[in-house]
Amino acid sequence: MSPNANRSPADPSQASNASNSNASNGHPASGDAIAGNEVPLTNPAIDSPNPGLPGTAAVVTPSASNGDDGQTTGRSPTDSTESPPASPPPSPPPASPMGPTQRSASPNLNQPPGALIITIALGIMFAGFVVQSDWFIIAGAVVSLLASLRIFWAAVGPVLVELVSPRQRSLTMAIIGAIAATIGLLQVARINQQIRPWFAALDWDVVGALGDVFGAFGQILIAILAVYVAWRQYVISKDLTIQQNLITQQQTIDSYFQGISDLVLDAEGLLEDWPQERAIAEGRTAAILSSVDATGKAKIIRFLSRSRLLTPLKRDRHLGRAMLDGMGGYQEDRDFGIRVIDLGVMLAVSNLSGTDLRWTDLSDANLVRANLSHCDLVKANLARAILYGTNLRGADLMGVRLFYGAVEAASPRTRADIPDYQTGVFTGAVVEDADFTGAQRLSEAQRVYLCSWGGPKTRSTIPGGCDGIPDRLGRRS
Repeated sequence: MSPNANRSPADPSQASNASNSNASNGHPASGDAIAGNEVPLTNPAIDSPNPGLPGTAAVVTPSASNGDDGQTTGRSPTDSTESPPASPPPSPPPASPMGPTQRSASPNLNQPPGALIITIALGIMFAGFVVQSDWFIIAGAVVSLLASLRIFWAAVGPVLVELVSPRQRSLTMAIIGAIAATIGLLQVARINQQIRPWFAALDWDVVGALGDVFGAFGQILIAILAVYVAWRQYVISKDLTIQQNLITQQQTIDSYFQGISDLVLDAEGLLEDWPQERAIAEGRTAAILSSVDATGKAKIIRFLSRSRLLTPLKRDRHLGRAMLDGMGGYQEDRDFGIRVIDLGVMLAVSNLSGTDLRWTDLSDANLVRANLSHCDLVKANLARAILYGTNLRGADLMGVRLFYGAVEAASPRTRADIPDYQTGVFTGAVVEDADFTGAQRLSEAQRVYLCSWGGPKTRSTIPGGCDGIPDRLGRRS
């Protein structure tokens, strides 16, 4: 730091010399500030926290005078470091080709409203009527029509675009184009000139009569079409009704399954069927069998058979409870056992055609005149069943039990005789007048039994015939 920087002039002459020296070098004299002539100490161009931007300023310290050589410095020796150059101002955004007025204005504001155009055009048209000027009338009408169509299309166009698909629009234009092109080609080829005399020579009375004939024929076709549509609606409604009935029937059967299970089982899952419970179970079974179709009947029979509710079970002599067999099941007792549900006559004259009755226990069931045609009866138990007049056409009889014991000793059941399940006496099914036409997979023992105890009508329907097998039914007392 120079010793002259902090030196104040001791006398007025020295101060005057210093002032003159600074003035001669282009710097204001420090005495001017002392004398009251204010010198600006800030520059608006750089006095800003962001140097280099317009409107900013930086503080400039007063210049110090050097009394020795008359030279002045703009800053003290301690501030000899120069400030960095200001960065260039950012470039303004590119100007839009449209002026500010054009950018802010809406396109609709630059155009007159359609209603005003229509009003003016109608006024011109009415003026034409008044002055009887065709040109005014035409000009007003055309302008009014075009403006109205423009407004109408602006309102209806989006709706038509939404309702009519591009493919439909293309097809419509194709049809119009094909018709127009055909008319143009006929016109160019002069074919229409050849057709015109033929049209002129037509007897239009005959054409009118033909039109009436074709009209009547069209009405007949419309009536036929209406009948067909009504028939299809009936078929669809019938199918829907059948489907709904099947769903309702299945729900009813499921409810029956759950109800029977809750009725005959105790809290531990063991069979507990008291006499009144068995009576209620038989009543519910008889009611549901009369209200379902063949498939529903077959489902119920399979459920009851696989649950062993149709099998005679061995009971104790005190409480009549079913006795376990020591292998996870209940003991079967054909001689003195009691069924939880006794079908009795529930299936008499019932339709079970084409159903699945495999492994079902229908022993002692009354199947008089029942329809079992085309049933799957594989391994079914029909011992002591009453098959009088039963239809068994096309049924699968593989492994079906018709009797117990040997076929030579087996005989049909009777009302008074006690069956012997060891020898087979009175354990067989009643097969008189039954129809076995087309029965499948009939074994030799089954064929012998049916021929022996079926009677003349049954013998005539046995596959393979009954030659050499005597008719033992005629010798029964």
